[in-house]
Amino acid sequence: MARYARGRTALTSLAVLAATVGVLPGAHAAHAAQAAPAVPAAPVAPVAAGAAVADPVPTTGRGIDFAGGLLHTVEQAPNGEHYITQRQVAADASAVAGPSYMSYAGHYAEGAHLKSVPCDAGSCVRMAGAGNGRYGVLAVSGDGTESLQIWLSKDSLQTDEFRSSNLELVDLTGSYHVLNGGSPATQYVDGRLNYRSSDVRIARSVRAAAIWGTRLWSASSTPGALTVLDIVQKKVVETVATGAPCVIREVRAVGRWVYWNCGPSGAAGVWDRTAKKSIAVPSGHALVGDGYLVRHDRTAGKLMLTDFHTGAAAAPRAVADLPAGNTADQRRLTWAVDKFGGDLAYLDAAHAAHVVPSGVPTRPLEKISADQDDMYLDVKDTTGGQVWSSAWQLSKPANWTFTVKDGAGRTVRTMKGGGSTEAAVVWDGRTDTGAHVYSGTHTWSLTATASEGSGTYVTKGTIGVSGGRQGFHDQGYASYGDLVTLNSNGTLTQHFGQQGGVFSGKSSGAGWLAGSVAIPFADTGSDRCAELLVRMPSGELRRYSGRCGRAYTPSSSHASLGTGWQQYDVMTSTGDLNGDGRPDLVTRKKSTGDVYFHAGAAGGKFAARLKIGSALGKYARMTGVGDITGDGKADLLAHDRNGGLWRYNGLGTGRFAGRALVASDWGRSYNVVVGVGDITGDGRPDLVERDTSGRLFRNNGNGKGAFGSRTQIATGWHVYKGIF
Repeated sequence: MARYARGRTALTSLAVLAATVGVLPGAHAAHAAQAAPAVPAAPVAPVAAGAAVADPVPTTGRGIDFAGGLLHTVEQAPNGEHYITQRQVAADASAVAGPSYMSYAGHYAEGAHLKSVPCDAGSCVRMAGAGNGRYGVLAVSGDGTESLQIWLSKDSLQTDEFRSSNLELVDLTGSYHVLNGGSPATQYVDGRLNYRSSDVRIARSVRAAAIWGTRLWSASSTPGALTVLDIVQKKVVETVATGAPCVIREVRAVGRWVYWNCGPSGAAGVWDRTAKKSIAVPSGHALVGDGYLVRHDRTAGKLMLTDFHTGAAAAPRAVADLPAGNTADQRRLTWAVDKFGGDLAYLDAAHAAHVVPSGVPTRPLEKISADQDDMYLDVKDTTGGQVWSSAWQLSKPANWTFTVKDGAGRTVRTMKGGGSTEAAVVWDGRTDTGAHVYSGTHTWSLTATASEGSGTYVTKGTIGVSGGRQGFHDQGYASYGDLVTLNSNGTLTQHFGQQGGVFSGKSSGAGWLAGSVAIPFADTGSDRCAELLVRMPSGELRRYSGRCGRAYTPSSSHASLGTGWQQYDVMTSTGDLNGDGRPDLVTRKKSTGDVYFHAGAAGGKFAARLKIGSALGKYARMTGVGDITGDGKADLLAHDRNGGLWRYNGLGTGRFAGRALVASDWGRSYNVVVGVGDITGDGRPDLVERDTSGRLFRNNGNGKGAFGSRTQIATGWHVYKGIF
């Protein structure tokens, strides 16, 4: 899995936040990873939306932000320290949960603190929620330089290497942000992605800018003009003439709507991306929601909401009382708007928080951006790639379901989540029962449904899994069945099956003696590499450690399972025949035709043989086929000398039921019949045969104990002395 590891960004673990209660701020060192006073774990009851959120201790630090259903405030905790707190607000604004204390907002011994600005409470911290649970703040070090902190959770943050004394966080949406600062003043556009490694940093002159998804809306030097930059591609993809009578001073983007103004007292409008026109709206310091904007009318002492979701601006209406105060621009200081399908919030004169429903219907749910992992997953990767991690940011809170299906279309894993605007998925390559999935191509789908309002977002893709469990007769790196051949030159070759029912790619090892017999087996250990049994011409049986597709030579790592195995003219793996979770072996004694069951035992060995059939020498060929009936029990096929194909259904006890005819007068010209496992990708074991002219055929299993008509898949296989 690709990992974000640019030098500019440091991910800091703050598990040390659980420090001893009562430590004074002056005792802390001045850096981001230092310990902050722990918050007493006193329970706080949820409160109803619209009611005041209790602020038990008067504080001088203030600030509020609202994004993705998460309300952030700066307040004093019961231990007397200042923290940024987070509260989950219901999608319909019907309830607000109690606070979770996130990051420390007090002063450290050497003067480090969060940057604050003057406000009516004295000083306030401006925060910017990303809509996916993250939030950004500016931090001031002990020497007065400033930096951007993006908090991922209460225990981790990302810091930017850029330092200045006059930073301004212009916008933060999802994984991308716009930051102004430096001398001369410069605007930086950058991304903080968990799972991608692309470098998106852009440095340019300062201008009005806003982000929605991966699109950066910017004012140009032409009056009324906006450009749209694809941040990932670093390419302008659209130019808009809004009709604004000025070089635009401020931009805010929310889905269909792009707000612009010519300054606090100048003309203002909202560009309707669907109707391709601007809607005139009142001037003033405004924040934009989904289909509406809110501004602070200081003369009236009201928060005024203008609804434009229909494509025309309705008359402004008062939604809350908020006195004029002494601070002209109180956005994200005393009031805020959740642009991610949410409502608005404000702090009253007593510094208590209120949530106010907007009353404006939201647009249908849509994806804002995706931070998606690669199309493969190696569950054996010890470098940190044992999980598939992806995240999708949505336009408003949603409930989602993530489903993984195997190559046969069977659901192997289902995960659910909800309550936020982000669907974050971490899949470890295991099934719902905790077992590893089989290696091979899997399909995934994500379905997200809006928690409030309408809309469903669906996306899907594929993941190639390696290092998982291997399928029946599988020697390679996917769950498709494979063939092993031996030629007259002593080369043992693995031919890898692939979806579509053919063989593509091979791996060969030389030095094998004529008369060697290979038996593709299964993993008897825990490395999820299927092993190979080889009977040497001397009669010794060896178990070669699985190589997951790499070639075998006689000297490859192996263990001897004894001698005398030349007495058998049939040696075939059936899979797990007795239901104990270990692979087993079936043999037939050449001199008598008697059939034996060799149960797999600990350490990759076999228990003493058990006779399960007598005088079965009438069959020219016998082959284990795995479960071909769909009952979960391993089965056996036998091909008689008159062309009859017979099935012996496994009983799950190490024995078989009486034979059943599968086909008569079948394949009289075949000199090889192999139960190859699934090579079509439909989850059903198939058969492969070679005829006397060297042609190779496949018969697709139907999952009910029978097979379809044959399909020729290769020629020239007469060169192989053995096909296993």
